[in-house]
Amino acid sequence: MQKHQPIRRLFTLHLPMLAIVLFALGPYLWMLITSLKQESTLFSPDRTLLPAVVTLENYVRLFQKTTFLHNLGHSLVISIGTMFLGLSVSITAAYAFSRFRFPGRRVLMLQFLLVNMFPIVLLIIPLFIIMKNLGLLDTHLGLILAHSTFSIPFATWMMISYFDAIPRSLDEAAMVDGCTPIGAMVRVVLPLTVPGIIATGIYIFITSWNEYLYASILGGQNVRTLTVAIQTLVGEYEIAWGLLTSGGVMGALPVTLLFMLIQKRLVAGMTQGAVKG
Repeated sequence: MQKHQPIRRLFTLHLPMLAIVLFALGPYLWMLITSLKQESTLFSPDRTLLPAVVTLENYVRLFQKTTFLHNLGHSLVISIGTMFLGLSVSITAAYAFSRFRFPGRRVLMLQFLLVNMFPIVLLIIPLFIIMKNLGLLDTHLGLILAHSTFSIPFATWMMISYFDAIPRSLDEAAMVDGCTPIGAMVRVVLPLTVPGIIATGIYIFITSWNEYLYASILGGQNVRTLTVAIQTLVGEYEIAWGLLTSGGVMGALPVTLLFMLIQKRLVAGMTQGAVKG
């Protein structure tokens, strides 16, 4: 009976997991393979799944004939700015919700949660009017503030769970030693929530990096993010598949590399708030 356990485990666990992984990675692998093909062979009757000749001509054209690098820079500035602003607001708000009891606390926490239940398109008209009156249309600051409106509420709830997992006795001990509540947060609590802060920061960064609606309406010629630039490669009568797929690969590369670099801390941060210490 024990001899058949590895085979049974293969069919009941490993093969289904492999099928799920291939299903999830299939579109990305197809995009990568297409970006390495010659443009002339994409619609050839003799086309094959794997490229007969691996070429980087689509990537060369992407960097030489488009403003891809500038768009990449705009996306980095906006995503990093949104991450720092989102972390600054969500950390302080979550610490207040976690450590203090004040009138209206539950109502405010519920409002933070309800914001994520509505589509972000509902905010686009009032945001457009506000940004226009403040002169922030087509600017990095305008998009950073716009992206923060939908990333901060959920990030605050994430940080609340991380702060709740840390005993309040540590804050009390720090304040007995002379720390203020802010000092206790900075010196004692924040170092213990570094994995959670990293996980929340990555969530904010990826959310801002992939956002399209606000970037297309509140941005313009001066500030055009990567998602909007890739969309412009889809014409009315023609789609530049070579440029489109190579742009998609390059757009996903920074987030992929970032995830690989901090994978361990990210997993630790995602599980830290699930169990109270």
